[in-house]
Amino acid sequence: MAEDNSYESMLCVKPEVHVYKIPPRASNRGYRAADWKLDEPAWSGRMKITAKGKMAYIKLEDKNTGELFAQAPVEQYPGCVVESVTDSSRYFVIRIEDGNGRHAFIGLGFADRGDSFDFNVALQDHFKWVKQEGEIAKQEASDIVAPKLDLSFKEGQTIKISIGNIKKKEAGGAKPRGSGGLLPPPPGVKAGGVIPPPVGQPLVSAVQTNTASLLDFGSPGPASPPSADVWGDFTSAGSNSSKDGVKAGGWVQFS
Repeated sequence: MAEDNSYESMLCVKPEVHVYKIPPRASNRGYRAADWKLDEPAWSGRMKITAKGKMAYIKLEDKNTGELFAQAPVEQYPGCVVESVTDSSRYFVIRIEDGNGRHAFIGLGFADRGDSFDFNVALQDHFKWVKQEGEIAKQEASDIVAPKLDLSFKEGQTIKISIGNIKKKEAGGAKPRGSGGLLPPPPGVKAGGVIPPPVGQPLVSAVQTNTASLLDFGSPGPASPPSADVWGDFTSAGSNSSKDGVKAGGWVQFS
C-alpha cells in the first residue's frame, strides 16, 4: 500500500519509438532484429519511463493525445521484462501487460543510438538506487538489533602513546647555536695582551706605581704622592667606556 501511494517520478522521455511484431524465439541464443520487418513498424509513438517506489514502468503513448498504448512494469533490470537483441544496440524485446494478468512480447526500436543509450541508462540508474536503498535499510536494521560497541574511556582508564622518532630527530637535526660561547676580541687587541680589569675595579694602585716610576728623577728625599689631577682624564675615560652595551632586535498478442 505504501508503494501505491508513493510519488511517481519521470526517468526518461523519448518522443519517437517504434513497435514491431516479433516471431517466436527460434533458439535459446536470443532475439535478432534482422528477423523483424524493420521498415514496417506496427506502431510508432512516444515512450516514457516512470518510477513509483521500487517499480519502473515503460509506457508507450500516442504522441499527440497521450493515450496509453501499452505498458511494461519492470521489477528488476536486467531481467525478463527487458531483453536486448543479439545483433543491434537500438532494439529490445519488452514484456507488456494488459492489467488483467495477460502479457505479450513486442519489439521496441529507437531511430537513434543515443536514445537507446538513454533508455538503458535510465533503467540501470533506477535499480542501482533501489539496491543502495535496500542495503541502507538492512544496515539500519542490523544496527538496531546488534548492540553498539562502546569505545569510550572508562573511569580511571588511560592510554599510553609511544612516539619513537622524536629522539632521533632531535639528535640528528640539532644545530649548534654558537662556537663555544666566546666572543672575538675587540679590534686592536693582540692575542696574549693584557686583560683589562673588571668594570668598577679601581685603578689607583697601578696609576700610583707608574706615576712614581715616571716622576722619580733620583731626588734624595722621598717623593711626594702625585696629585690625582694628573691622571684624571685617563681614569674617567676608562670608567665611561666600560658602561657602554650592545642592544639586539623573530545517476499484439497477449497470452
